[in-house]
Amino acid sequence: MTKPIILASASPRRKELLSQLGYRFTVKATNVEERREPHESADEYVARLSKDKAQAALDLEPSAIVIGSDTVVVCEQQVLEKPHDLEHARQMLQMLSGREHQVMTAVTVASQERHETVVVSTSVWFKTLSDKEIEQYWQTGEPCDKAGSYGIQGIGGRFVTRIEGSYHAVVGLPLFETDQLLQKFL
Repeated sequence: MTKPIILASASPRRKELLSQLGYRFTVKATNVEERREPHESADEYVARLSKDKAQAALDLEPSAIVIGSDTVVVCEQQVLEKPHDLEHARQMLQMLSGREHQVMTAVTVASQERHETVVVSTSVWFKTLSDKEIEQYWQTGEPCDKAGSYGIQGIGGRFVTRIEGSYHAVVGLPLFETDQLLQKFL
């Protein structure tokens, strides 16, 4: 008998992406504090969060195979998470304007026996943004729950001039890497 698969995320984007892989799964949102430790690099931080989310769901469903994931945006060695308010979003989008940044998404697949984590880093380039564009974008509500204050799969995609790497990782769940990890556990 196959173990049930649980996605440890409330993100509708991750749910949609995992559905594209054809797996049957349930969603169990976890409440993991997202705070970077002073010694952590961006990739160590995003990997730890994905592991913590997977473990929190595994604690609730020990017989399951659990997928935890987290995404951060990194620019000038700064980790950009979800904005607190318009001013915070404005600062982030101005920082990303007219330049390259990295989006790092970590995926952890875990069972009682073991866990494996992979971090996927994608380079993203933005056009130069005007204050008016940033303000109008904020008014759409889209940036509110997005790392770096934008969603590439939505209205924020209009700011992206190119990417190198995984589009799906920028959205929130790298399909190839997630599938490869899951295959090891099934």
